[in-house]
Amino acid sequence: MLNRRQFAASAAALLAAPALLRAQTMWRNYPFSLGIASGDPAPDGFVIWTRLAPDPLEPHGGMGMGAMPVKWEVAGDERFQSMVAQGEAQARPELAHSVHVEVTGLQPDRPYWYRFEAGGERTIRGRARTLPDPASAPQALRFGVAGCQNFEDGLYTAYRHLAREDLAFVFHYGDYIYEYRGDPLRPQHWTGDVFVPVRQHAGQLLFSIDDYRRRYAQYKADADLQRAHAAHAFFTTFDDHEVDNNWVAAIDHRDTPPEVFRLRRAAAFQAWYEHMPVRRASFPNAAAIQAYRSARFGNLAELNFLDTRQYRSDQPCDDGFKPVCADVRSAEATMLGAEQEAWLARNLQRRDVRWNCLAQQVMMMSVDRRRSPNEAPARIMNMDTWAAYEGPRQRLFARLRGLDNVVVLTGDEHQNWAGLLHDDRDRPIAAEFVSTSISSGGDGQNLRPGSDTILANNPQLKFVNDQRGYLTCDVTPDAWRTNFMVVDRVSTPDGALSKRATLAVPHGQVDLLSS
Repeated sequence: MLNRRQFAASAAALLAAPALLRAQTMWRNYPFSLGIASGDPAPDGFVIWTRLAPDPLEPHGGMGMGAMPVKWEVAGDERFQSMVAQGEAQARPELAHSVHVEVTGLQPDRPYWYRFEAGGERTIRGRARTLPDPASAPQALRFGVAGCQNFEDGLYTAYRHLAREDLAFVFHYGDYIYEYRGDPLRPQHWTGDVFVPVRQHAGQLLFSIDDYRRRYAQYKADADLQRAHAAHAFFTTFDDHEVDNNWVAAIDHRDTPPEVFRLRRAAAFQAWYEHMPVRRASFPNAAAIQAYRSARFGNLAELNFLDTRQYRSDQPCDDGFKPVCADVRSAEATMLGAEQEAWLARNLQRRDVRWNCLAQQVMMMSVDRRRSPNEAPARIMNMDTWAAYEGPRQRLFARLRGLDNVVVLTGDEHQNWAGLLHDDRDRPIAAEFVSTSISSGGDGQNLRPGSDTILANNPQLKFVNDQRGYLTCDVTPDAWRTNFMVVDRVSTPDGALSKRATLAVPHGQVDLLSS
């Protein structure tokens, strides 16, 4: 109950803001239901994002078909007493009333806070940190790695924990959404047993721009995902499920005519852009979307964010987990496409940073996937990984040879892995850390059945784990340490977080050490 003094103060505040009250009546529901986000940080700024969607699962998010102004503010303090940038952007129906603001003119290597306002309603505040000056010599970097967040498979508790971490940024390797229809029951991926989704997708298999927008809205309405975005700037990329499982170039697994599949891919790319805090350079066009790019953290590390989907040749051996066929060794195959491969080669030639990082989507290690000693004598590979593209894989390894400072970050596997990459002469040339999923695969366990066989058959593998979670990477001039952070469950709320393992790469040595 309000006492007299509190009532008088409240009444005075209401009388002082009649315009705000009138503006608030235009919204039936809170228009910023999908939260806020920041991304692609640079030394002088970053992107800030939001989308107006008072009814997020309704057509057009419940918005009319006109553009609407959205005010934005960036401050040097969390109370917004030191304003450093502000302006107004148009939320347009052509882009699902999303807003992307590229903030510039900020100071390097420090935190800022941001927020939006429209029609009298205001967002929560977000926090983003700029990168250090490229010529500086930082002594430490800590960032996160996350992805693979199937809404049906589990809760996003790991994101709640990630939001509490002290990080410079987060690398999201993809599978932000899953394109599958909503089903009350389905077979479990590995065992075929009945799986009851923790929560259910709204709608059918995704094909149209409206389908993809609705799915993003369902995912982004999750409170824990919103917490993570509000706490950290993200570098986002995509893998397959943002479009269709295991798609490459203009090829899907349904034998859809390429010209027809390109229509679906274009819709998926537009929806991805509309919901990600990415720069104008990634604005989609009818043919493609620019996703590969790089970022420097002073002279300590350069991160090259790769695109292993758009320019790739078709998977060999008819895709899937298969015995090796001759096409695996094709010299004509490509994973990155000629232009991206040349771009990466130029970046690696500079050799003016302490660490080179390849941040990408599918496993680069060549792993024998046999899970039982009684399986067929031929090696079994995942044909959707770099291991099935031995020609481009060895071309890349030839460029990495001798650098002795390369770390590869990967996702997609729904497991934690760590191992060494070996060239065609069986020499180690880089270390690879594979991040598990946020939720895809369900609760998980320490080891999947058959993991002992996989470890025995693959001496380059140093660590395997089948729990959900994320990575944090602690980088100094002397060592790269990766922490495997896991939650004990995602099927029920309040999963507990623990550090499952830490593995380190000493600078100048291609090795993995327990830490």
